[in-house]
Amino acid sequence: MNILVVGGGGREHAIIKSVKKNNNVDKIYALPGNGGIAKDAECVDISAKDLDAIVDFAIKHSIDYAIVAPDDPLVLGCVDRLNEVGIPCFGPDKKAAIIEGSKAFSKNLMKKYAIPTAKYEVFTDRDEAVEYLKSQDMPIVVKADGLALGKGVIIALTLEEAIEAVDSMMLGKVFGASGDSVVIEEFLTGPEVSVLAFTDGTTLIPMISSMDHKRVGDGDTGLNTGGMGTIAPNPYYTEEIARLCYDTIFIPTMEAMNSEGRKFKGCLYFGLMLTPNGPKVIEYNCRFGDPETQVVLPLMQSDLLEVMMAVTEERLADIEVKFSDKSACCVIVASGGYPASYPKGKVITIDDSVSDSVYVAGASIVDGDMVTSGGRVLGVTAVSDTLENAIKCAYDKVTKVDFEGAYFRHDIGQKALRALEAK
Repeated sequence: MNILVVGGGGREHAIIKSVKKNNNVDKIYALPGNGGIAKDAECVDISAKDLDAIVDFAIKHSIDYAIVAPDDPLVLGCVDRLNEVGIPCFGPDKKAAIIEGSKAFSKNLMKKYAIPTAKYEVFTDRDEAVEYLKSQDMPIVVKADGLALGKGVIIALTLEEAIEAVDSMMLGKVFGASGDSVVIEEFLTGPEVSVLAFTDGTTLIPMISSMDHKRVGDGDTGLNTGGMGTIAPNPYYTEEIARLCYDTIFIPTMEAMNSEGRKFKGCLYFGLMLTPNGPKVIEYNCRFGDPETQVVLPLMQSDLLEVMMAVTEERLADIEVKFSDKSACCVIVASGGYPASYPKGKVITIDDSVSDSVYVAGASIVDGDMVTSGGRVLGVTAVSDTLENAIKCAYDKVTKVDFEGAYFRHDIGQKALRALEAK
């Protein structure tokens, strides 16, 4: 089989490494891929948002199956375009991908179908948004409606900060057209949990839970990022809570999308908060999370490509999806200065002993060297029988990757360990 993977980050690298294990795979192409992915797939310099070029490439290279991984091409309708020329895909079509493409849509969906979430209002007028803020308790959450690379969410501690957030989105256009509309919602408290789920629109199978670490600095300080590390499973996500989420959130979401004529087939991401009043949805994503994928897939025992094809063919109920009972930890190594400005072009060295555990996100090849080209450069993952040992092993492996200005958090997983000790 000739496989096409659309995307070029650490998530895509993790997907490609898993898909490679299938004996029926002859060739994997990554569009655009990156300097690290180039060791595991043929990278082609085509943007993940250039749908015409993607379709043209897929036809010319006799692609048997495509995996569309990032949010942008999914929301733009990449799956629809590939399906039109007879190429089966993993990922939702454009109608279903709106669940991430518009926060207003997803919040309205939850309200209509009584799926637990924070109370909210949607605004397209700046002055109306500000007047609403004046009547609300702080802290409060301000979200750009559309896609914003995972950064379009601001937690405002004061009214002044909340107004500044609205102005930056609606007037300053810091997130472009994504900020034409904003969602303002109540601030929830409690442990956060990420749960990815395979669904073909009829059956939904949750994957192992995980915990992301969004802030750039130790102790959850500093600016929000795309994610500085993850662990799995999440100790706060007990069997009892898992059953509750399945019954009150996961299945109702799948059925709600069906009722709206937007059958979701692919990976549906649930960002949850375990509040004192029960689990609530913070956000949906229409794809695998990054860096959650880098700890979830290493724990997956089933063949990823077989599961993906079962989703596409709507026969997920007929196969078994199994995960290990071990633990995993991924530490993200970033360029110094991220998520603000940072240098590029720094030579990356990865010891051969850890190369299988490294998922490259922001790198390119220049004059034969792999060099940094992004803020989050790579993730290093370890799997072990206990979370404590998985964390230790991940940090041991981090010492075997290097580039000038490399930065990483030193406390990935510590909150989870404290939760385990408290049980």
